[in-house]
Amino acid sequence: MANGLLQVKGLSVGFSKSEPLIQGIDLTVRPGEIIAITGPSGIGKTTLLRTMAGLLPPLEGHVVHGEGHSTPPRGSLGYIPQRLGLVRHASVRHNVVLGALTGTSSRFWPFSAEARERSREAIAQLGLEGKIHAPIRKLSGGQQRRVATARALAQRPRVLLADEFLGELDPATMESVRSAVMDYVTSQQSSMLMVEHDIERARSMADRLLHVEDGRLLEVEA
Repeated sequence: MANGLLQVKGLSVGFSKSEPLIQGIDLTVRPGEIIAITGPSGIGKTTLLRTMAGLLPPLEGHVVHGEGHSTPPRGSLGYIPQRLGLVRHASVRHNVVLGALTGTSSRFWPFSAEARERSREAIAQLGLEGKIHAPIRKLSGGQQRRVATARALAQRPRVLLADEFLGELDPATMESVRSAVMDYVTSQQSSMLMVEHDIERARSMADRLLHVEDGRLLEVEA
């Protein structure tokens, strides 16, 4: 696929072909590019990300990953969902290593040295060194969001999909998470497609700003 890590062609998303949430989407995500998607709640932004991640089937059209793959190659795509999906009884380290495993050839216990090293780096990037043995259920909401971000970065994805990944964070934690993600995207020449309700925050981070309105994804001035 020329010049793009992810490409969307004629995509419509939703749960009914007769009533798509968003339709007619054509989009190319290029290396090093950060794209923000804004719009009211309940308009289909999360459904769009989940479709791009391969978690929901498209109503129409195609999502193309890398060099023509219809599904993301192993470890190529990281996803920070709004509902974090962490293993609540497991430790911070265990959750992040599980993310790292999706980006390596190792799948089973014992965890590979590569997966352990990736998890150590991601835990340090998100300032979680003092919490590595803590079970997720004992962490605050902000700490859990940092774990979910570390889990995604430990995959070393080429494309990162992030759904309100700065939501419900205090200012200091928000800045540390934002910096870790921006540093990763810049250093790896990866790309990020983020859903963000705060349009000013989206403008401050994104190279391109897209807005969902009347079932269409429209590009606006960033």
